[in-house]
This record gives sequence, C-alpha cells and structure tokens, in this order.
Amino acid sequence: MMRSLFAGVSGLRNHQVRMDVIANNIANVNTTGYKMARVTFQDLFYQTLKGASAPQGSMGGTDPIQVGLGMTIGGINTIYTPGNPQYTGNPTDFAIQGDGFFIVSDGNKSYFTRDGAFSIGLDGSLVNPNTGYKVLGWRANVSGIIDTSMPVEPLVIPKGQQMMAKATSNVRVVGNLDAQSNTGTIFSAPTTIYDSLGVSHTLRFTFEKTGINQWTVTADMDGISVTGWSSTLVFRDDGVYDPASSIINPVSITPTNGAAPLNITPDFSNMTQLGGDTSISISYQDGYPMGSLTDFTVSETGVITGIYSNGLNQVLGQIALANFGNPGGLTRVGYNLFEVSVNSGEALIGYPGSGGRGNLYVGALEMSNVDLASEFTNMIITQRGFQANSRIITTSDEMLQELVNLKR
Repeated sequence: MMRSLFAGVSGLRNHQVRMDVIANNIANVNTTGYKMARVTFQDLFYQTLKGASAPQGSMGGTDPIQVGLGMTIGGINTIYTPGNPQYTGNPTDFAIQGDGFFIVSDGNKSYFTRDGAFSIGLDGSLVNPNTGYKVLGWRANVSGIIDTSMPVEPLVIPKGQQMMAKATSNVRVVGNLDAQSNTGTIFSAPTTIYDSLGVSHTLRFTFEKTGINQWTVTADMDGISVTGWSSTLVFRDDGVYDPASSIINPVSITPTNGAAPLNITPDFSNMTQLGGDTSISISYQDGYPMGSLTDFTVSETGVITGIYSNGLNQVLGQIALANFGNPGGLTRVGYNLFEVSVNSGEALIGYPGSGGRGNLYVGALEMSNVDLASEFTNMIITQRGFQANSRIITTSDEMLQELVNLKR
C-alpha cells in the first residue's frame, strides 16, 4: 500500500516541476532569443517480486514480476529551434540565421547568447546594455584587414575617430585623344589631389599634339606650372597606347603651405588615340583629406565597416560567433546567457556564415521560440497528470483507512 502512496507523491512532485518549466516558458514568450525548455519523464526503479525463469524441458519460461516505485525527471532539455526574426531597424540589433551564438565577456569570462540586442557604449564598445558585457570579435588592422585566426577581443566602433589625410601618389588618366587633331592642338584634364596635410589642390594635365601619334604632356597645380616636368605619349598605328615608346616621368611638386613634397606617378596606359571626339578624365587618384567616423554598417557576415566624413569607408572589425558540438549541454546562467559545461564541448569560434553558425539579420532580433498553443496543451496535460497522481494518494489513503477500520 505504501508503494502506491510514494509513487503518487513522485508523480505529484515531478508534474509540479514540469508545470514550473511550462510556466517559465510562457513567462518568456516575448523574451528576445529565449529558447524553450522541455521536461521528459522516466520510470524510477522496480521492486522484483519474482525473477524470470528459463524454459526447462516441456515447460516454458516465466517472465519477471516487478512493481514500479514511481517516476522521476528524465531531463529538462533546451530546444534550440530558431525563433522568428522581428525587424527593428536598429543597426546594432542582430538575429542569427543558424546555430551560432554571440560571444560576450565581462572582462574575465566569456558567455554565449542568442540575444543580439546590442548598443554602443560610452567608450565605443559594442555591448549588451542589460549586463554591460562586451561583444567579442576581431578588430581590423590599420589597413582594414581582419585576421580571424587571432583570439577574439571586444569590438569597438569609435564614433568621431579620425582618419589621417593621405597625400596623392598615383593618378590614372583615361579617355581618348582625337587622332585627327592637328599638330599644336591642346586638350586638358583637371582633377583634385591632396597633400600630406589633407589640403586639396587642382592638378591639371595638358596634352599637346607634337607629331604623328605623339603627344607631349605638361602639368600645373593650382594654376602654377610644374617647372621642368613633361612626359611624352606615343600611340601605335591602331590607336593603342605604346608603353615602350612613351616616356612617363613622375611629377614632383612642393606645396607652399608647409606640406611634404608630392611625388605623383601618372598612369596613361588606358588612353587611346582614335578618330572621334576627345574625352579625357582622371578616373582615379589615391589621396584623401582627413575624415572622422560618422556612421557604420554591418554585413550579414558580421563585417563592421566605418563610414567617414571624407567619403571613404574602412573595415573596423568583424563579429564572431560560436557553436558547440552539443549545445544542449550548455548551462543557463540567466540574462539570456549560457556558459560552457563539460558536456557542451568547447566553443568553436568563427565568423558568421561559416561552419553552420549562420549569417546575421542586421536590424532585427530573434524572438522566443515558445509556441503558446503547445505550452497551453502541455499545461492541461500536466494538470491532468497532477490530478491523477493526487487521486492515487487519496485512494491509497482510503484503502489504508479500511485496513485501520478492520481493528474495530
């Protein structure tokens, strides 16, 4: 009789645990990146009243006779099915389209989360504003190159950061010179260049036809002739530039504002001399003025690109993601965070879009994967299970009462 009582108690206790888990799922139905939990039951252990016997002669064998002694929690598992992305338009909100986790750190320890509701901190760090933990990834070097083989570190988007000016050192001239031009015909092409202080200047190349298939190029900066500089362009009889016969000299100019001397290599290799209108332009020059970081963008692979006031863009870093051999082994620590355990395996860190980690939805958040219809159904089933186990206890109590009454 006592076996049924204790079996009923185990049923009550464990159905209550299941109800607790269901309640927590429903409470987190709107929690960003929340992953629902699921309770599974298993029978506990058995009292063997009679063991099994093997067949002997003409007699068959007998099965064991066992009485179950209740049930227990088999597991409380985290279900990692993806939640639906919800568009927010916030450039620091991210949802993962895969199995990856964001990596955040308190400075001593790393944690993992599916909650991509981040913001820019006072120091420019990309942070989780609820905990202050910094988002980890890889920073680009001064050339904008990212090395994902290096350890991850806190990402920084330093609004107002200055990009130093760069003096022009290469200029590319493109276009066509009219092959029917008479000797002495002059055309010119101006462009804006920059000195080492970031000050802009107007550099003009002037082309004068000096012979058949031959042009002489001179230059001036801000209307002042570059003394002693000229180059000779020679074209083949099919109108294509002839580098072997041309003489191209570097342009050396000393600005009058205290900037370092300019040493510019002109490139005329894309020019032609064909019949038709003359059209000459400067397609490229590599100088630029000083600029400050005014905005940024993030790609689906997590690459953060800074937008500067001088019109240039530069890669600042890349968000890292982690995945695990057994994500179900991760330990929840609250605040939408997980940490590694002995059964999750170590974090496998890589960039978004690699190794099954998934790309990023930028400007969106992953919603909870809790299905209210399923949870309410499970709640009813759990309630009925609880009621049935309570009936076991009351019925067993009535049977015990009958035994007590036999003494009267």
